[in-house]
Amino acid sequence: MRQVGNYPLWIGTSRDARDMRFLLSQGIHALIDLAAEEWPVQPNRELVYLRFPIVDGGGNEPKLLRSLMAAATALIRERVPTLIACRMGMSRSPTVAAVAYGSVYGLTPPEVMKLMDGPADVSTVLLRELESVMA
Repeated sequence: MRQVGNYPLWIGTSRDARDMRFLLSQGIHALIDLAAEEWPVQPNRELVYLRFPIVDGGGNEPKLLRSLMAAATALIRERVPTLIACRMGMSRSPTVAAVAYGSVYGLTPPEVMKLMDGPADVSTVLLRELESVMA
């Protein structure tokens, strides 16, 4: 799990999303679960849980992506400590975080990606889908 700059936004894996004690110890209040291929997380009562099962390769339902981005940008705008998680924490979660954070703070996804410490394997197809629903 890694933080986006010093902002209360983290990206992580499905495994991170299932470690409730750790999430709460880090002060995380909301979890956005993107892992379509994983079973939904069973959060405790203290955590806001939003599940948007999407895929990297395109073909995601535009209304699902619009709902996802509305939720993610609202949490970022309100500075709610949030974890965005996908299976490996390498593609969907950094892409969603970069587009949502960038739209709130007027940055491009590549600029936001520089704030993320560690590797990423961004799907250009998913990036284009997210940018199109944000336009």
